[in-house]
Amino acid sequence: MHIEAVKVRRLYLQVAEQLSRLIAEGELLVGERLPSERDLAARFGVSRPTVREAMITMEISGLVEIRSGSGVYVLPQSSPQGSAPTEEVPGPLEVLEARRAIEGETAALAAARITETELTALQQQLNKLADASTSIKQKEAADQQFHQLIAAASGNSALHSTIVWLWQLRNQTSISNAFHEKLRAEGSTPVLQDHTAILDSLRRHDAGAARNAMHTHLNRVIDYALKD
Repeated sequence: MHIEAVKVRRLYLQVAEQLSRLIAEGELLVGERLPSERDLAARFGVSRPTVREAMITMEISGLVEIRSGSGVYVLPQSSPQGSAPTEEVPGPLEVLEARRAIEGETAALAAARITETELTALQQQLNKLADASTSIKQKEAADQQFHQLIAAASGNSALHSTIVWLWQLRNQTSISNAFHEKLRAEGSTPVLQDHTAILDSLRRHDAGAARNAMHTHLNRVIDYALKD
């Protein structure tokens, strides 16, 4: 008896697969503009972040083109059976939402436990973000190091390992690479004032302020990523 393992497909892949099928079957024509993210989210019964991730997977596979400020358009298909990528990984907005949930509490813990040495290390990364001569890539590396230093300062190895893993997903999956490359092309850079507020709250050992500053920062990142 042949039995296949049951898989729970990620929502954004399910949305991408359905839309890909409509393109392959000719229900969505070349050059046609897809409905808005809000409309698609309502039709599929999912969130806007899920739809945004589906659009990115379809663009990676050459099914659609995302035109900033205009919409998503169907492209000519090199294969009549065009399909979306099937990389089974969390989407970039899922990663950001997870970071928002986890890094807020991690910052609160770090506020109570952080040492002067760790504060100095954070300031060094903040200086890189403030330096006009620092390249975008270097600023992104400093941003990652800043967040992972806070995770280490929490004194909780499980939280630290989880946050390191989330950053690995951000940097190493095709959908996240495409997502962040688009943001980079639009001029997105780590926000200095947000990181300054986080560090100031850690210096004061104010857990509530650290949690709020981290939430404010990651909410800003998510809002920017979802802007029309």
